[in-house]
Amino acid sequence: MVGALADLAPRAGEGVRALVVDGTAVHDSGASDVVEVAYLLAVGTAYLRSLVTHGLSAEDAASLVEFRLAATDEQFPTIAKLRAARLVWSRVAEVCGVPAGHGGMVQHAVTSAPMTTRFDPWTNLLRGTVAAFAAGVGGATAVTVLPFDHAIGQPDAFSRRIARNTSSLLIQEAHVAVVTDPAGGSYAVERLTADLASAAWALFQRIEAAGGILAGGWDVVGEAVTGVAGRRDDLVARRRLAVTGVSEFPLLHETLPTREPFPEEAPRVRSYAHAFEELRSAPAAAPVFLATMGTVAQHTPRATFMANLLAAGGVDTVTAGPTSGVGDVLAGYDRERVVCLAGPDAAYAEWGAELAEALRSAGAATVLVAGRPVEWADDSAATGDDALAFLHRTRTALGDDPAGSLAAAADPTEGADR
Repeated sequence: MVGALADLAPRAGEGVRALVVDGTAVHDSGASDVVEVAYLLAVGTAYLRSLVTHGLSAEDAASLVEFRLAATDEQFPTIAKLRAARLVWSRVAEVCGVPAGHGGMVQHAVTSAPMTTRFDPWTNLLRGTVAAFAAGVGGATAVTVLPFDHAIGQPDAFSRRIARNTSSLLIQEAHVAVVTDPAGGSYAVERLTADLASAAWALFQRIEAAGGILAGGWDVVGEAVTGVAGRRDDLVARRRLAVTGVSEFPLLHETLPTREPFPEEAPRVRSYAHAFEELRSAPAAAPVFLATMGTVAQHTPRATFMANLLAAGGVDTVTAGPTSGVGDVLAGYDRERVVCLAGPDAAYAEWGAELAEALRSAGAATVLVAGRPVEWADDSAATGDDALAFLHRTRTALGDDPAGSLAAAADPTEGADR
């Protein structure tokens, strides 16, 4: 097949490429920038070997290969990835005997599908713009911006036009295409580029040592992807890697645009926010009662924190409002199954235990607290905790956890950085 494409490409006209090395295939599965670049090198090298075996020179073989990379809203890592990929591919070309100045990496950058969200899809406009900007600054030959509703279904005419105009505006108004390598010379970018190139080259060598991407090297890539995806999932679960509109600042009752579904054969994408989106897709039937303690100024920080956290898990809240004691809180309580105390530490120490006992007597089955764990509460949540595990435990307490097995395995005391 590779040989047939190599024979066909010259007939289509000068500059036509026969083969695409698609790094988005592993990126969509959860790969990091390092793994993606190493995968590009491994597949690109396999193509060169096949083409040379077919009878082409190394120079002609290199001229038939194009590379597709993912561009994310992490601006500087994306810039560095594109620069590092060209750097290490030039080394491959050099070792293969391609003359200097020939066989450079032709890069087609596509904005990341995993970074896009099904909820609050309008935020994807910002993600796509930053990713496209980074791809342009990083030196991509061509850039494709995915429509903001790509994660919902088949994009409509409006979203496709906005995606197309993003590149046009960056070129014509932001002048991204005027300067060659505008990030060059920046210590941060140069260091990040060098570190990324070094790590990708080391992984590429491991792939080659395992027999190449067509043999045991694929297992090396798979292990690397699995490890990276697991670490990213943990960061997202603890909200150290925030996904705006999903894990942070969710709009629980938003009205989403409707789109036609993609065909069944459409490739699967491992969204960064998939675990939170699973909870949001099946909202809780009952709300959590926020037992706010003290004045608005006193309870707002923790009440807001908890309301946003619960909304990220598809859980609505009702609030007691300004209170000065147990009676005020009970006056707003309507026998919700799960309650959460939210207030300052001084209020917790003064009348938190009394309020928790009064709410249990009034019908509450589970008492949560916003902040550090306390003896009189069943569970707690604070910054740095595993927010996803807490949400599953809370959904279980409400009686409708979409994936209750996780809650059963989660340790309610887990989480530091309080």
